Amino acid sequence: MRPTTAGHEFGEVIGALGEQPGGGELLRMGRAREDLALVGGAVRDLLLGRTPRELDVVVAADAAGFARELAADLAPGAAQAPSATLHERFGTAVVEWETGRVDIAERRAETYSAPGALPQVRPGTTEEDLRRRDFTVNAIAVPLGGPLLGEIISAEHALEDLRAGRLRVIHAHSFTDDPTRLLRLARYRARLGFECEELTAELARAALVSGALDTVSRARIGAEVRLALGETEAIAALSAIGELGVLRALEPRLRLREPLARRALALLPADGRPEELLMASLLLELSQSSVGDPDAAMFEFLDGLEFTAAERERITRSALAAPSLTREMELAERPSELHETLCAQTLEAIALAAAMDRGGPAGRASEAAREWFERLRHVRLQITGEDLLAAGIEPGPQLGRLLALTLARRLDGELPDGRRAELDAALQARV
Repeated sequence: MRPTTAGHEFGEVIGALGEQPGGGELLRMGRAREDLALVGGAVRDLLLGRTPRELDVVVAADAAGFARELAADLAPGAAQAPSATLHERFGTAVVEWETGRVDIAERRAETYSAPGALPQVRPGTTEEDLRRRDFTVNAIAVPLGGPLLGEIISAEHALEDLRAGRLRVIHAHSFTDDPTRLLRLARYRARLGFECEELTAELARAALVSGALDTVSRARIGAEVRLALGETEAIAALSAIGELGVLRALEPRLRLREPLARRALALLPADGRPEELLMASLLLELSQSSVGDPDAAMFEFLDGLEFTAAERERITRSALAAPSLTREMELAERPSELHETLCAQTLEAIALAAAMDRGGPAGRASEAAREWFERLRHVRLQITGEDLLAAGIEPGPQLGRLLALTLARRLDGELPDGRRAELDAALQARV
């Protein structure tokens, strides 16, 4: 494979880059060096008229030094000093600030000693750097300096695949060399709306059948799953991963119920955790399995993907609670009963349970969830245990009991507003 050079077939990339956060600084730095180039997804998105999530650039060497220089150049216009995260061992760096991010890598070539192994890296040419990428539409570079400034340098088929909205691997061993590309294939299909080239689809199927995912660590798979969960259209990304057969390969009982997941996300309040809700929805079938210990199976699965202990706990609790919680929400007749049912549950479990309401958005569980999210969970007493102690209540468990009884009356609309009414109600409840 040799890279091809083309004129500005998709419009002026350099002009579009100048309008991106950090783009002007990169162009200024490119005037003093010939090795700086915009690459990968950033070029792809600019050619498509999209806004890149971040800017990816390559340099011939010393990515760390370039990152420090870029951070210093960005500093005068940034509200906070840009941070430069350096990975000198891998020849990469990241510069981040409040409005942008630039990923920097040294031009390199990669070889794989075994399927699924981490690549062995050495300095490489532009051609070798393009060849190591996953799909042709990401194997595009635009020099930001030197005689080729603004030209498009691409792998074979890259520009025609971009025009056609097609995802094609660079070479036949792509998925066996790095099986995490299977998840990336699905993510890009969902994000870009591109179709999979026929041979690439065959290679993906063959890699899955051969057990390619078993050759790569679960931690690396977990990193790709997190990226899918973080997509703007995360459900579409998970759906594409499922259609490809990756979910079944990871755990046969993983299942995406797309309408259910969409209903749950629509109900989840702004302070909820969409990623954890979606993982809980994927695990619903496993959580209700009669084979073995579902709790332990979910823990093992999530631990392998390197979800944190807090994330594992929240996801597992949500998946286990949601199916029975739907009925409990339907049966709660008073606000205080709904509070008792839901106060210890995660927001994700409640949204998922409400989404399982057979009555749909107008069903009792759905209405209860909205009432809880929008009003009831925010109701607080003005009095505290200290007020009860000052009124002569003896220390002990009864303090909590009296506060709970008072809160229940407050929720049910039986008390007027104010500390005095709450204190009187708590004192009356002693009897």
